[in-house]
Order: sequence, then C-alpha cells, then structure tokens
Amino acid sequence: MTIPLVDLKAQYDSIKAEIDAAVQKVIQSGQFILGPEVKAFENEMAAYCATKYAVGVASGTDALHLTLLASGIKSGDEVITTPFTFIATAESIAKCGARPVFADIDPKTYNIDPTQIEAKITPKTKAILPVHLYGQPAAMERILEIARKHNLKVIEDCAQALGAEHKGKKVGSQGDAGCLSFFPSKNLGAYGDGGMVVTNDPKITETVRILRVHGSKTTYQHFTHGFNSRLDALQASILRVKLKHLEKWSALRRSKALLYNRLLSQLDGIETPFIEKDSKSSCNYYTIRVKDSRLKRGDLRKHLDSKGIQTMVYYPLSLHLQEVYKYLGHKLGDFPQSEQAQEQVLSLPMYPELSEEQIEQIVRVIGDWRSVIGGR
Repeated sequence: MTIPLVDLKAQYDSIKAEIDAAVQKVIQSGQFILGPEVKAFENEMAAYCATKYAVGVASGTDALHLTLLASGIKSGDEVITTPFTFIATAESIAKCGARPVFADIDPKTYNIDPTQIEAKITPKTKAILPVHLYGQPAAMERILEIARKHNLKVIEDCAQALGAEHKGKKVGSQGDAGCLSFFPSKNLGAYGDGGMVVTNDPKITETVRILRVHGSKTTYQHFTHGFNSRLDALQASILRVKLKHLEKWSALRRSKALLYNRLLSQLDGIETPFIEKDSKSSCNYYTIRVKDSRLKRGDLRKHLDSKGIQTMVYYPLSLHLQEVYKYLGHKLGDFPQSEQAQEQVLSLPMYPELSEEQIEQIVRVIGDWRSVIGGR
C-alpha cells in the first residue's frame, strides 16, 4: 500500500463537515474576493503569529515580493539570502530589480549561517532574507544583531515554518516582516494558492495592502503600479477552519518526528534532523541526510518507491547553480555546505495522520536496504 509524502485527503476527511460548512457559507454570501472572511482570517493570523498586522495575498511568493517592495527594496539594491531554498526566495528579490547575494548554510540546520553574512555586506546591501527551512527556525538573534549593526531590514521567509518558535517567539514576529505560504502541502494549507504578510510595521502593512489591489487605497484611485494579489474568501474560510486545528497538528508532526528520530538513529549513515536548543520546529518536512559515502540517495529513493513509499528532494540544485542565476557569476564550490546538502537530503512522508505503523514500515524498508549495502 502506498504511503504518500503528504495525505491531504486524510486531513480533509477528518474535518470534512467543518470545511464544507465554511465553503457553503462563502458561496451563499456571494462575496469571493477579500471581504469579511479574509479580514477575520487576517486578524486571527496576526494573533497567532504574535504580530500587530496581517495582510492576505495570493501566494507565498507574492508575500515575499510585495514585502520587499514595501520595505523599500529597489533596482540596484542587494539582499542577502540562502542558496538552499525554493527559487521563490531569490526570485522575489530579483523581481524587485535587486541582486540576490548568497551566504552559505549551517550544515546542521540547513538555514543561512549567520557567520557567513557580514562578509557579504556592501554599501548596496539593504536587507537579509533568512528562510526557516523545513520548519526549523533560523538563527534570528544573531541575524537581527547583524541587521541592527548595519541598518538592514530583515524579512523572514516562513513558508515552511508557520508555528515554529525559538525561545517562545514565533517565526515571522521577530524581523521587520514574516512571509507565509498557504500552498496545499504546508502545515496550514489552502485548497489552492494563498499567502500572507505578518508584521508589526504599519508602513509595510499599508503598502502591501495598496500593492495587492493594483496600487489603490480606494476603488479606482491608484497611487502606484501594483498587482492583482488578493487572498480570496473561499481560501480564507478554509484556512480559518484549519487554523483551529494547527497546534494539534503541529504537535502530532513533532511526535512523528521523534519516533522517526528514535528508529532511524539505529541506522549508520542516516542523519536525522537537528533541532536547535530552545527551538520548536513546525516539522513541515521530515528531512534526513544520507551521509555514508557507500550509500546513494538516488538508490534509496528508488528502493522506497518500489515499496510504495513516496519521497522528495528539497532541493536538488542550489540556487547559485541554477541557469537563471548564471549572471551572478557563481560556480560549483562557491557554497560547499549547500552543495553537499543538495546531494544528501531526502524528505520522508510527514503529516499528522501518518501512523506509527507506517513510520515503522518506512524505517524498516530503509534498514533492509541499508543492510544490503553493508553495515547495520
């Protein structure tokens, strides 16, 4: 029987009555774009993220792009970020006309290494864009310290980390703004695209609100060129239902991760996810590292697939090596930690409904494959 990477059907089945009622309510209201459902969801998300404001937009990518624009990022500027992330992070910088400047990652957390940041700062640097990858909070204390020293904005990419915390502080609440994605596979996923900006800055809030509706404050009164980037009411209604369950789901994810950790720790050459002290991961993905040089990640993926177990590699080619960023002039070897991670990481099934028996089966399949290769 197949064990999917994510099982959205199982999640829907568990809250079907609530979802169906919420969707029906919106359909009967006849108001599908912005409106009271979106406003209510924005208020609930601001409270959840411990920020003063939240602005719903059409996607996580738009959340990043509009926030950077609202933070004053423009053509000729530089923004420091990680090469080990989904392209939307750097793409949003480039869409502002700015230059993505990469700093290598911490090999334990896969997040940007704060010790690599200061060497990248130039007079053109205007912001740092850390990513809380796989749900693990980045080293925000050190990043914020560097930003204050150099008068830089900090925009948090929280697409994979909603609900994650460090020392009791939610991701998205520490920088100038946090950017969320409601892509279906996320911990809080819509039934389509959606995103949000959370912030304590009223200026960023107002600017993003203007940008998301074609640069207007009031209908047909336009102050700048903006975008069509509105979170629709149907998605907001679905997300409002799911938000009520998010803490329970996140706790279940963490319990599944602990079981994975315990079972996989018995297998040489397989490294389980590192959790920083005083941090709470969202466990959006459960990502192992295939470290033994005798083991081939591709072979392990094929073996798992043959047993009906889905996996994914996030991410197989670091951004500095992508064709689209050839103009930045990078080459293989420039960011060795990111390049090593891209060859070794493998994400296993992770979702609240994943059973202990399924996790045991996954680990057993990995163990059987490992024993054939050699060692225990």
